[in-house]
Amino acid sequence: MRAVLIHEFGDPDNLAIAKIELPIPGPDEILVKVKATALNRADILQRRGFYPPPPGSSSILGLEIAGYVEQIGKRVENWKTGDRVFGLLAGGGYAEFATIHKDIAMAIPDELSFNEAAAIPEVFLTAFQALSYLAKLQKGEQILIHAGASGVGTAAIQLSKIIGASSIIVTASKGKHTICEKLGANITIDYKTLNFETEINGITEGKGVDVIIDFLAAPYFQKNLNSMNFDGRMIMLALMGGATADQVDLKNILSKRIRVIGSTLRARSENYKIKLTQDFKDFALKRFVTGELQPVIDKVYHWEDVIDAHRYMESNQNIGKIILNIS
Repeated sequence: MRAVLIHEFGDPDNLAIAKIELPIPGPDEILVKVKATALNRADILQRRGFYPPPPGSSSILGLEIAGYVEQIGKRVENWKTGDRVFGLLAGGGYAEFATIHKDIAMAIPDELSFNEAAAIPEVFLTAFQALSYLAKLQKGEQILIHAGASGVGTAAIQLSKIIGASSIIVTASKGKHTICEKLGANITIDYKTLNFETEINGITEGKGVDVIIDFLAAPYFQKNLNSMNFDGRMIMLALMGGATADQVDLKNILSKRIRVIGSTLRARSENYKIKLTQDFKDFALKRFVTGELQPVIDKVYHWEDVIDAHRYMESNQNIGKIILNIS
């Protein structure tokens, strides 16, 4: 088969399509003929040499796929050749074929295209895990979602609305506010011109929000702590702004009983991903059919233009997902 390979770590120019051996599905796996995959920040980090795949996982980029079942493992009974499936991977999506565990794959609803299905797994499962498993967001609580127009951000806005958050506040550049509001954000803050800590203090009358979803880490850490209510939960999902925060005042963690929870999804155990997938499927799949949830797609590239796609993601212009069509 053909796959996108990294010739050496560094710039997008180091990506190229080449021929490699076809993956063989294990007893509990299915082999999928990939029709679409999507870009994630993890792909950028891995391409640069900063985020190696978990042991035993494919070294090929790509954390999600949508396509047809090509072959099934000997213990697989819930899928057959030709079924339309999509799901989360630890790696291997930028390829003509990929293997996925039978219970991590999900059936693509008839109402969704391959492109739409490929835009769902990584961002919606990450957001669902953050809100339901980690933050345990409750109806009536206030939430601040940083990078609201990102893939995970757009998913988190929609899920928070369904859960029943009383106020969904997001940070995003001004040009991305409209889409955030359309998806359900109540208040949008332009992080380039406003201090979100000051804004949150005014919005909440000094109480702070109950949940924060953060991707920036170091430069936002103190402001996040200062923006939290009693028993607040800060969920850190990335280190985009840096991993080292200097001279942080920690007293709010104690006085307000704040919980700071860090998480990645890629390296989680197979059993964890199976449970997460099943819980997400039960909660969300029907809502994609009705339109209550929707994948947000910014651009679609043919995979031969993967270099341009990576450059576009690194420019931070995208709102939602960047898709690669495989053929």
